[in-house]
Amino acid sequence: MDRQLEHRDHQGLGPKPARQLSLLLHDLHSPSNVGALFRLADALGIKHIYLSGDSPAPPNRKLRQAARSTERHVSFSQHGHWREVLSRLAAQSYTCLALEISADSVPLNQYCQQPLPSKLCLIPGSENHGLQSELLNACDGAVHIPMCGHNSSMNVSHACAIACYTILSQL
Repeated sequence: MDRQLEHRDHQGLGPKPARQLSLLLHDLHSPSNVGALFRLADALGIKHIYLSGDSPAPPNRKLRQAARSTERHVSFSQHGHWREVLSRLAAQSYTCLALEISADSVPLNQYCQQPLPSKLCLIPGSENHGLQSELLNACDGAVHIPMCGHNSSMNVSHACAIACYTILSQL
């Protein structure tokens, strides 16, 4: 008879990603969204979360609740400005990819049909304001998730989940 597995039954069953995927969360104001992204990072084996601007960082009660304590297991660092992070990533040969609907963004599935870089940092735009144009233009490219409904965006943690899973499934 089939049954739902307990946490201890499936921990570590997923493959460890060969690609190095990180997230840069800049000016994501909601602790719940940042916490959800920590939980996503833990689930998918995301290498590191960079926090900058006004993004909340642990310790934060609301973040911890949404993260379900995964912030204790996910590598992260806090930075004053996104430029510092992009400089560090460039020195490590990362490709920085905005997750944002823009004039030059390409559909995520189209982007994933080409050979993907082995080191990638995904930078989602905030729900209310998107990415600052200066940060968007500093990225190596931009992708978006094609939308079928009336709204042109979705929750940032949902969008990141779709994008990260799609990217990591292209191994």
